[in-house]
Amino acid sequence: MARGDTLEPLLQGNPLNSTDVDLTALWKGVGHVFARAELASEALTHRSALDRKPELKAAFPNGNERLEFLGDRVLSLAMADLLLRRFPNEREGELARRHASLVRAETLVEIATDIGLGDYLRLGDSERAHGHSVKPNIVADALEALLGAVFLDAGLEAAAASVELLWGERLSSRAVAPRDPKTALQEWAQARRLPLPAYHEIDREGPPHAPVFVVDVVLKGHDPARGRGGSKREAERLAAMALLERLDRA
Repeated sequence: MARGDTLEPLLQGNPLNSTDVDLTALWKGVGHVFARAELASEALTHRSALDRKPELKAAFPNGNERLEFLGDRVLSLAMADLLLRRFPNEREGELARRHASLVRAETLVEIATDIGLGDYLRLGDSERAHGHSVKPNIVADALEALLGAVFLDAGLEAAAASVELLWGERLSSRAVAPRDPKTALQEWAQARRLPLPAYHEIDREGPPHAPVFVVDVVLKGHDPARGRGGSKREAERLAAMALLERLDRA
């Protein structure tokens, strides 16, 4: 029996433990129906779902992390090719700004939300945000995993077609990448003659092979803000973003 056949019941079953999930809407949003069901199933499986599901752990010991790794590279290449063809007269710097804006985590979260990707993911309870919503970084990573799965299922042309469908009008409308949150926070502090923000790693969570860095950013006169990320740099960026959002509300 082929591996895809053995995993078909996993794919058809509800990632959130019911038995009637219809993936038709998701595949329509992605623009691809998988010939190899196990790839789709792997892309929808977060590592946190493995602890209590030995059948999933046996099938996907790393959850969707390997597909996410691949999908990140597939997205970058497909996006670069799309932009080159769509904007033949733009210089490298302009294309680079478009590319950075279109592949950043915030854009991935927007697109994943548009297609309701979080509703289809297999997750452990610990990886859900407030209520039943899914943490933004998880849906962003899952979108990359899906693109990696499309690439393995049908090649780069199919993955690029999915990117073009998913990003839609964003491909033309986002010409300028937003400022990096750390830069924006530094400029905010300098404008008010405050000392520069300081970043402190306070913890590392998760297994050694996939650590999650926990970083606090400290700004004089304000409570610290915290960020968690798969790298120290990402955790610092998320901490700065959290503090900026709080400052904007003040």
